[in-house]
Amino acid sequence: MPRAVAVIPCRYGSTRFPGKPLAPLAGKPLMWHVHQQCLKARHVDEAIVATDDE
Repeated sequence: MPRAVAVIPCRYGSTRFPGKPLAPLAGKPLMWHVHQQCLKARHVDEAIVATDDE
C-alpha cells in the first residue's frame, strides 16, 4: 500500500491574522494542534508543515 503524506499549508504572513500558525491555543502553537490531528487520520502516515517563513 502506498504511503500517504499530509501537507499542511502554514502561511505566517497572513494579512488578516499575521503569525496565526504560532498563536497559542491551550499552551501550544495552533500549527502543533493541526499537525497532531493530521497524524490521527486513519490513512495518513506522515504530516509535513509547508511554510513560507523560517
